[in-house]
Amino acid sequence: MNRIDQLFKTKTEGVLSIYFTAGFPQLEDTLPIMEALEAAGADIIEIGMPYSDPVADGPTIQESNKVALDNGMSMKRLFEQLKDMRKTVALPVVLMGYLNPIMQYGMEAFCKKCQEVGVDGLILPDLPMQQYLDEYKEMFDQYDLRNTFLVSPQTSEERIREIDQKSDGFIYMVSSHSITGAKSGISEEQVAYFDRVKAMELKNPRLIGFGISDHATYTTASSFSNGAIIGSAFIKVLQNAENLQQDIKNYIQAVKNG
Repeated sequence: MNRIDQLFKTKTEGVLSIYFTAGFPQLEDTLPIMEALEAAGADIIEIGMPYSDPVADGPTIQESNKVALDNGMSMKRLFEQLKDMRKTVALPVVLMGYLNPIMQYGMEAFCKKCQEVGVDGLILPDLPMQQYLDEYKEMFDQYDLRNTFLVSPQTSEERIREIDQKSDGFIYMVSSHSITGAKSGISEEQVAYFDRVKAMELKNPRLIGFGISDHATYTTASSFSNGAIIGSAFIKVLQNAENLQQDIKNYIQAVKNG
């Protein structure tokens, strides 16, 4: 069974998904960060595939993309770093990024490589639903890759239901109509949106991301969904880390336990 499906079968609340950019802060940090996340108690690992124009991302993640590319990170290098990951990492692993570099690599070659190294799912914010259904769904299914779509406060109920029907894995609920980045607290407007989607009783689990950074925002987000996704705040931890393993452990424990 796909590891994402397996996780949500056994854990339905407080799922913590952590995003970081491959090849940041140092080129060869990718696998050590994954191992530290697993040891610290994260539930899903989201690896950002660096791209020169990450349009949905705020300054923190944009900067990490630039550093990773300057370090020499590429798709080929990433797959080399992940080729033995299943010897030490059991958590579900999702690759997140933009279509352009994947198309350059070749979509089928990319999916095949994902299956080879043990990747479980993809988040491609600029892949339109119709294109996914027409061109890629069959291929993703063939290589056992779950595809995650994003919904935001602006997404209509009709659209959310269509996404729920035509995708699997989990739904990524963007907490606000903005770029990524850690923000303070969660507004009443966001809570109304979380409530609205919760009441729709979708078949897919939901994780809330964008603006989740600490125990308070993680707990609030988790009370309206199956869990939360942290990106920018974790990138800052990596940026300032003096001891990667220890600092990752301290941060994850603080998010989960306060």
